[in-house]
Amino acid sequence: MKRALFGILVAAMLGVRCGADPAGPAARHRTAPPPDREAGDLFEAGAGDWFSEAAARTGLDFTHFNGMSGRYYFPEMIPAGAGLLDYDNDGDLDVYLVQGRMLGDGPNRNDGSPPAVAPRPGGRLFRNDLRVEPDGTRSVRFTDVTERSGIEARGYGMGVAAGDVTNDGCTDLYLTNLGPNQLFRNNCDGTFTDVSEAGGAEGGGWSVSAAFVDYDRDGWLDLYVGNYVQYSIETDRACTGLAGRRDYCTPEVYAPQADRLYRNRGDGRFTDETVTALPGAAFGPALGVSTADFDGDGWSDVYVANDVHQNLLWINQGDGTFRDRGLVSGAALSGDGAAEASMGVDAGDFDNDGDFDLFMTHLPTEGNNLYENFGDGLFEDASIRTGLGPASHGHTGFGAGWLDVDNDGWLDLLAVNGAIEAIDGRGDHPFPYDETNLLFRNLRNGRFEEVSAGAGAAFRRSEISRGAAFGDVDNDGDTDVVVSNNSGPARLLLNEVGNRSHWLGLRLLGSGAQRDMLGARVAVTSAGETRWRHARTDGSYASAHDPRVLVGLGASAEPPRVRVVWASGRVEEWRDLPVDAYTTLTEGQGAAP
Repeated sequence: MKRALFGILVAAMLGVRCGADPAGPAARHRTAPPPDREAGDLFEAGAGDWFSEAAARTGLDFTHFNGMSGRYYFPEMIPAGAGLLDYDNDGDLDVYLVQGRMLGDGPNRNDGSPPAVAPRPGGRLFRNDLRVEPDGTRSVRFTDVTERSGIEARGYGMGVAAGDVTNDGCTDLYLTNLGPNQLFRNNCDGTFTDVSEAGGAEGGGWSVSAAFVDYDRDGWLDLYVGNYVQYSIETDRACTGLAGRRDYCTPEVYAPQADRLYRNRGDGRFTDETVTALPGAAFGPALGVSTADFDGDGWSDVYVANDVHQNLLWINQGDGTFRDRGLVSGAALSGDGAAEASMGVDAGDFDNDGDFDLFMTHLPTEGNNLYENFGDGLFEDASIRTGLGPASHGHTGFGAGWLDVDNDGWLDLLAVNGAIEAIDGRGDHPFPYDETNLLFRNLRNGRFEEVSAGAGAAFRRSEISRGAAFGDVDNDGDTDVVVSNNSGPARLLLNEVGNRSHWLGLRLLGSGAQRDMLGARVAVTSAGETRWRHARTDGSYASAHDPRVLVGLGASAEPPRVRVVWASGRVEEWRDLPVDAYTTLTEGQGAAP
């Protein structure tokens, strides 16, 4: 009762608006249906490793280089992200990996030795040459196509965002950097053109995460860019850690840099609308950006995870402007009122109640946070109640994402970790910041348990993980993960158990644009249960994800009913879609609900 009254009061304060209750097939890809089984038993003993690490055997040969020289330049600690996108429209996900370079004026290693040399300059694009044999056997093979693609990443790379900004059906790339950002237009022939200067979204300073979102519902993808702090090599400060020895600085040493919101003009160029669209902004050092319709009014909102500053919840007003409702919504500070070191963030419906909750990663003493959405954009810190906060103590989280590991219809969580302060007891290790990653199982009762030990050898590796990109790399109906490591090799975690359950895959396209309709919400009903998902490529940390929607159906092989709430506000419904297959749904071709 108190919660309801509080919700009514704050909804009135915020001007919350109620939207409509949300809801032919083509280009199908099918795998052999799995046998019926009880959902959830894949986590039990005997299921084998849930993920296998496959970077080396698939040709994903990449090692990140942060340019560390012994001078402890602050940016060396922050990168880098990873991207999953189908740049060549052949139906499988390709990979873009962000690269660094030397900073400053040369080597000054503590041991007197010169720094390592980057194996290849700039970020790399890997084409996925997926093969599916007649018996269903799948073989993922990556080929480095960076040079032939025309992508020349010039900056000290931080992150990547993916989206079709020209509505030509081909996914474009936006790279965030320490320095000017870069926009690469996809030419739809396997090549890209650098249109950064003409595109109007170069920015400057230090950007980390970015998100494509059609915030004004005009049919064109706009761009939110999360910026970190005001920094340059010339203004670098000397800092020490808790042990009193030289270490990397914290963001409090530098002033925050304002985020930017760019509106797509519809001609491949952007205009900076930050001042008018984000009035009264109290920007912090942004590290993570996630978009979703958090208040259920049909307009995409933006959540920004800030480092040691209060987080921002930009509620879309439907008139081209936003209002920051982070504090009054309960999603700006922890439950005890503290601003925490938020890094990675992702939005997903963990309790299957039809709204989008928020998960974000933090420092070892803080624990990760889960903000549960009441359904109208009002949140409660459920970190302790769900078990996620205590289970993540002792880890420094960065990339994170909701994924249904076993396709039982309930979203689990993966968080990748790497310290920001040197870890004692690592001997003469030149970069002693490595940690293991964490996997959390959704118990379907409002609680999670940490199950990394059973997830496989990949979760016993100790590395400095940063970005995590989520998507179905081998098109077998479950979610895989590309992990980027700071000053280390990239990892490909292939899901080995999810497709033992039934599933439904959806690609959501616009009627005229034929692009992935980011921001669309989907309700999938099967066996009397409804699961909510949304199409997006943002979230996690400095990374881009599979725009397709993948929904686990557990033991049910019943053809589901699908209702789509498009970003335009149109609501359509499809019935009897094939299970254990990907189906393309095009706006305007569904039935009225």
